Amino acid sequence: MKHEDLTRRIIGAAMEVHRYLGNGFQEVVYQRALSIELNLQGIAHEREKEMSLQYKGHDIGTRRVDFFVDEKIMVEIKALINLEDVHLAQAMNYVEAYNMDIGLLINFGAKSLQFKRVHNNTPKQSRNQANQQNQG
Repeated sequence: MKHEDLTRRIIGAAMEVHRYLGNGFQEVVYQRALSIELNLQGIAHEREKEMSLQYKGHDIGTRRVDFFVDEKIMVEIKALINLEDVHLAQAMNYVEAYNMDIGLLINFGAKSLQFKRVHNNTPKQSRNQANQQNQG
């Protein structure tokens, strides 16, 4: 699996945050704590990175990604009692919209940490060809 070691390290950092804080806090608390833990573990990341969204080569707005790790992995965090299909669909859409290979959806709100690896099912070459065709 692509970036398996890095995703494992991110999940490990999230587990440490959840072990230390438990559940029940607002999302921003976990976001701050995860940023600290990623720094402590030497994992390069940007928090709340604003990224542009495009439709057929045209800018249609921006969206803040909770974490952009090592310029390779998008991490979306939640603090909900339970993840639902809509949250997974949202993370999958972000991975495809940002042309990423993989992302993580992490939920700190449950009694046990929940996480999902999200893969982009559209090969990068196909996405680039589609974008070029739509622009021309």
